Amino acid sequence: MKEEQIDSIIRLIKREVVPAIGCTEPAAVSLCVARATETLGRCPEKISLKLSGNIIKNAMGVGIPGTGMIGLPIAVALGALVGKSEYGLEVLRDVDSEAIEAGKRYIAEDRIHIDHHKNPPSILHIEVAVEADGHKAFAVISGSHTNFIRIVKDEEVLFEKSCDEASAGESDEELTEAIVYEFATTAPIEKLRFILESATMNRHAAELALNSNFGHCLGSVLRSDGRRIFGETPLERIISTTSAACDARMGGAPVAVMSNSGSGNQGITTTLPVACYAEEIGADDDTLARALILSHLTSIYIKQSLGRLSGLCGCVTASTGAAAGVTWLMGGGYDQVCAAIKNMVANLTGMICDGAKPACSMKIASGVSTAMMSALLAVNGKCVSSQEGIVCDDIDTTIHNLTSIGRDAMTETDHLVLDIMVSK
Repeated sequence: MKEEQIDSIIRLIKREVVPAIGCTEPAAVSLCVARATETLGRCPEKISLKLSGNIIKNAMGVGIPGTGMIGLPIAVALGALVGKSEYGLEVLRDVDSEAIEAGKRYIAEDRIHIDHHKNPPSILHIEVAVEADGHKAFAVISGSHTNFIRIVKDEEVLFEKSCDEASAGESDEELTEAIVYEFATTAPIEKLRFILESATMNRHAAELALNSNFGHCLGSVLRSDGRRIFGETPLERIISTTSAACDARMGGAPVAVMSNSGSGNQGITTTLPVACYAEEIGADDDTLARALILSHLTSIYIKQSLGRLSGLCGCVTASTGAAAGVTWLMGGGYDQVCAAIKNMVANLTGMICDGAKPACSMKIASGVSTAMMSALLAVNGKCVSSQEGIVCDDIDTTIHNLTSIGRDAMTETDHLVLDIMVSK
């Protein structure tokens, strides 16, 4: 692999694997509000938002870090009051008890108005208008969680690019699973060690939840009472650790996780099963780094054709990445990694996304257990055949069959899910 291609892939990974505090959809809304407020130059008297359906869906039921509150209003208020756009998806890093009380007052004063954008240019689309003292500012994020495409103050356009330009820079490297595997297993190890931070950061979130009370406490329940049923096994430790990190994130813990493709849950799911299994077998850090790169980059590759948000649950793509990484740690080569991915596609395709919420930990647990099963089958020479379902002989065709279902066929499912959620 040429050095230019190696460097291009590293840039891609570093763009897609970044720290985030809390669910990335409300964080992106806070980020957009913060940028609009900074442009206005004063605290807004009024904030109006138009949001795509997928943003609303993924922000309705999730905890906002450190607040003990759920949903968009507090994310919007805090974005205006203490948010800093320079922090990116850690925009609410400076939230404290005083800010939370101020945010509650801001909400009570009915300063925030949120509308559903019925025909956005992207399924990930946020428009924020702020007003104060006769001045206005406007900020738009579209296409990805931190991608600003328009900034306006009063009547002056300060920055603008088209939606086509916004999506054009999403991927500077067209991947195949063969490229993913070659990169992960042969690129100079000194260029890959940065990925170890994902294991450190996400394991910290898991440890916090295992000793606290966040979300549905799936991780801590599995770690305690669950051992009576599942036993104290590597599988139990892998599932409980991964689901615990999700408990923390979805439950509003003030902790950063390393995300993947704009999703903290996806970052958790691509990272922790691989890190936990590596610990079980005593793998060194360099081996872990290659396995994590294989997991993260496989997930990024799948998301390239699926899109940032869709009707398909993100744990499907992330746990498929984890299956690839674990298979390699089990001694599998390229053929076995492809087999594990096919086994995942045969099993989890069609799992719906019904928004970010504490119950995501249960979906992640399902994805992780399936990843371990798929890896075990693969290293034992077992693979779902091309005579079964949507699996094909070619691995990239199989992946694109999965993503076309999630991106295209599940669009109406996605609309119905949103309708059900907002009508409750």
